[in-house]
Amino acid sequence: MVFVFRFTRLSLIILLAASGLSAQEANYDESKVPPFELPDPLVMEDGTEVTDAETWGEKRRPELLALFTEHVYGESPPRPEDLPIEVTVVDDDALGGKAIRKEVTVWFLGEKTGPSMSLLMYLPQIARPVPAFLGLNFGGNHSVQPDPSITLNAGWFRNNPGKGYVDNRATEESRGSAASRWPVEMIVDRGYALCTVYYGDIDPDYDDGFENGIHPLFDEKSEGERPGDAWGSIAAWAWGLSRAMDYLEHDEDVDAEHVAVLGHSRLGKTALWAGAQDERFALVISNNSGCGGAALSRRAFGETVQRINASFPHWFCDNFTRYNGREDELPVDQHQLIALIAPRPVYIASAAEDRWADPRGEFLSGYFADPVYRLLGAKGLDRETDDMPEIDAPVDTGTIGYHIRSGRHDVTRFDWEQYLDFADRHFAR
Repeated sequence: MVFVFRFTRLSLIILLAASGLSAQEANYDESKVPPFELPDPLVMEDGTEVTDAETWGEKRRPELLALFTEHVYGESPPRPEDLPIEVTVVDDDALGGKAIRKEVTVWFLGEKTGPSMSLLMYLPQIARPVPAFLGLNFGGNHSVQPDPSITLNAGWFRNNPGKGYVDNRATEESRGSAASRWPVEMIVDRGYALCTVYYGDIDPDYDDGFENGIHPLFDEKSEGERPGDAWGSIAAWAWGLSRAMDYLEHDEDVDAEHVAVLGHSRLGKTALWAGAQDERFALVISNNSGCGGAALSRRAFGETVQRINASFPHWFCDNFTRYNGREDELPVDQHQLIALIAPRPVYIASAAEDRWADPRGEFLSGYFADPVYRLLGAKGLDRETDDMPEIDAPVDTGTIGYHIRSGRHDVTRFDWEQYLDFADRHFAR
């Protein structure tokens, strides 16, 4: 069986050498990747081999989702019964007349008071509905474009990123500060809508015991304690993406059957988890998502499970800390997260200088998710071997796309060009 052969090949490759580093040291040496064997996405927990699409959909896929929920991301609440939404701004002359700009408020608690998130949208001035890209941003909606009329996000903001976090308000000076990561005009010119939400509207990105953001709105504690599988921030941000999708399904300007969800870095982890859970997302894009995202945990290359849990204890559920320095005991690995998106298209992107995110581990997740795509009748990753592709040479003719580009941890115009081309192919445009 091809699938078994591929896993055997990987085992032979990775058993060449064992790591002599401590769990807290970052390994960037391929010869020191520890020996490991990946769990098979097509073998059930009871040892039953999955050989047909029906068994995958009815048994194995739910089983894998439950394992990732329990051991990695945590249990998210269901969609609220009532989700009040209001279009608060419409500008028919955005981007010099080539786009419509909307701002939409989504409240979380059934009435138009209390916690909410703001969705910023740019739609091309063409016949609609149009397909869309949806993603969370780091700097507030106003950071995406320098337009002074975009409403400044309120609430928590980073102050001196990497040097601490405070409840810091957005400033006029921050307008357009992330525009290089969001080439709005190029997206609109290609006939797509862009929809984005500030991730801090959903959950501020620091550890305070889950007393901020949306967690306390839904958490049920036993004797004041959160259970080990209670949702972390990545699950909360993913939940927010699904609430944005709730709105897009009712926006007549958007083709809700063709919405791509994407994210960068920690928000790339979020996009993958959102896409794995919510099958309404027609395409999923991970940009430099690394550990807990597209990179295989068992490789322990660059950022490890122990390091990420120590640095960001609020991102995952508490159960994930059981696997600090013990990645081989995890009942899942990230190739199975990619497989949960099957047969929908997924694109994984790495950067050559971003060794912390383990580009090879990101590529291998796509490579070893391929058997599930093949089982479901999709081409998967159009790659015959597990050798890394050349830099700046996308492998994108299958349902799983991949590239490693030159440069550092970032989202660039090159990345977006690949995502737009990939969406064109899979959305038949």
